[in-house]
Amino acid sequence: MGSASAPPRSIEGVRMISTQFTRDLGVAHPILCGGMTGYGTAPLISAVANAGALGFLTALTQPTPEDLVQEIARTRDLTDRPFGVNLTILPTINPVPYDEYRAAIVESGIKVVETAGSSPAPHLPDFKAAGIVVIHKATSVRHALSAQAKGVDYISIDGFECAGHPGEDDVPGLVLIPAAVKALDIPVIASGGIATGSGLVAALAMGACAVNMGTRFIATDEAPAHTNVKQQIVANSERDTVLVFRSFHNTARVARNSISEQIAEIGAHPGSSFADVAELASGARGRQRVLIEGDVEGGVWWAGQSQGLIDDIAPCAEVIEAIVAEAEHIIGTRLPDYLA
Repeated sequence: MGSASAPPRSIEGVRMISTQFTRDLGVAHPILCGGMTGYGTAPLISAVANAGALGFLTALTQPTPEDLVQEIARTRDLTDRPFGVNLTILPTINPVPYDEYRAAIVESGIKVVETAGSSPAPHLPDFKAAGIVVIHKATSVRHALSAQAKGVDYISIDGFECAGHPGEDDVPGLVLIPAAVKALDIPVIASGGIATGSGLVAALAMGACAVNMGTRFIATDEAPAHTNVKQQIVANSERDTVLVFRSFHNTARVARNSISEQIAEIGAHPGSSFADVAELASGARGRQRVLIEGDVEGGVWWAGQSQGLIDDIAPCAEVIEAIVAEAEHIIGTRLPDYLA
């Protein structure tokens, strides 16, 4: 369907936590699987949807807008629950036909979009005209305020713990989430460093209406990554990430391996540029050697500090049910014990 209007479906044996997010988007649980390049495809996103959460196909993982239309159709063949599409807007060497990807999203009847990267403003008129809910990812309160002023419906605030690009301010979620909630008039989704039920409860306590997870969903049966990658996430600790591209003012958090450490070392040299690491940092190299062939030392791949909280590889349904069950237990049993 790709619709946000269906009523939420309860998951057997698990009580639902109701928030503005679950009510507005028609999902059972306040959990998102955000857009992840290379991972956000039909098998994973349909599994997330079938488990009662909201997943996002990654538009630019598809080589063309026509391929995106086909991937949306493939996802609808696998689920009748709501799902969305991520559109990440970044400067690239080869121009991306963003207008065509946007048209593919609108014409396919998608009702919720996650935008990230540069300003979503050029895309908002078409999305709004189509009745699409827009969730914009931001890494700072000032950028979140700017996106709110442009007309987005939700902000997904990305703390410094996250995989991918955490911005240049280095503010972790424990500060960034409540700061965003305080400053904004629209609902806030917490992102970065979350992989457990306690993380969900903490985010709700800080005023967020849902959590956005990426790394946790890579370590699932349905994620389109080699088993070696998933096993490495489980084996890794919270210390097994590296910040690369810092000197290029495009900081990214990736899994620690020989390649990412080499990139960080080169980038620390005075006068270095992205051209000095471009071959090592190639996304095509990472996808082929790491995600497909399973050589976890073969290229750069995304992972957040939440690796330290991930203990197993499991189906999406089990991951989501476990997170919600833990959160329900904490809310209903553990927290009341603190009240005198």
